[in-house]
Amino acid sequence: MANIRPLSEELQKIAIEELGEVPSRISADLKALKTWIEQQPHLRARTEDQFLIQFLRGSKFSLERAKEKIDLFYSLKTKYPEMFGAIDVDEPRFREIHNLGCYTILPIPLNENGPRIMVYRFNYSIDLYSNEDIYYPSSAMFELTMRNDPYTGIHGIILIFDFSQGSVKHFLQLTPSVCKKIVSFMEKSMPVRVPSVYFINVPTAAQAFFKLIVNLVSEKLRKRIHILGKGVQELTQYIPLKYLPSDYGGKNGCLNDLANDYNKIFDSHREYIRENALYGTNESLRPGKPLNLEGLHGLGGSFRKLVVD
Repeated sequence: MANIRPLSEELQKIAIEELGEVPSRISADLKALKTWIEQQPHLRARTEDQFLIQFLRGSKFSLERAKEKIDLFYSLKTKYPEMFGAIDVDEPRFREIHNLGCYTILPIPLNENGPRIMVYRFNYSIDLYSNEDIYYPSSAMFELTMRNDPYTGIHGIILIFDFSQGSVKHFLQLTPSVCKKIVSFMEKSMPVRVPSVYFINVPTAAQAFFKLIVNLVSEKLRKRIHILGKGVQELTQYIPLKYLPSDYGGKNGCLNDLANDYNKIFDSHREYIRENALYGTNESLRPGKPLNLEGLHGLGGSFRKLVVD
């Protein structure tokens, strides 16, 4: 029998109807995925049921898609450890950056039983931190959320990018290279649905950034991106105010307090994150051609050129 946490009746119904989950077949599907992992000379991956079930759910139980996501997930962690390879939650800089509250997960999912909501703010000093720095603890948060949170696991994550504190210098940090890495990790390797993405308080200076993002994401996700004006009034047409943080006038927690509270989750998962040092890929052992991570989207250059153009 598979060692996975049971879902609520409502979430289980959605998993069956929308993700193609067949409860009686889960053990066999997990076994097939574990067997494949064991047969890959280049890949060292977690094989616990709770971790792997999300890759199956996030791939609508297509074994081939789940394999691709697992392979890319660990390939990105190995090639870009400065962004995706956190292994020590007690590292002072890890906590320092996390406590800035740039990425924050809200406690109540949309409509109580829907997608998880995450807010990103450009509230950091570009003199002290790069975008890669900011993403370093956040990628660990994403991993724990997709593994542990049933709402994320079944419904996915709604992303809100708030540009109210962003400057031109922040946008210049978002080079095509950085954006490619983030999009590859979030859309192509993370086994979670992204039902919608909202950009709010968007300044004119960010227009080139949006052109870049639109070019990078899939057509499917492109249709789910909403670029909104100033404030949260337009956002509440999609997300009722009560599900937004108190910083926006809602009732779904204070962003800074939520960031601080998340330290308890890091504390309780320090061994899990430390174990990530055991996993990854070795391209020299990969059968066939090496994986070309740089060519995932085929886009080069710099954001500065986009701004000038």
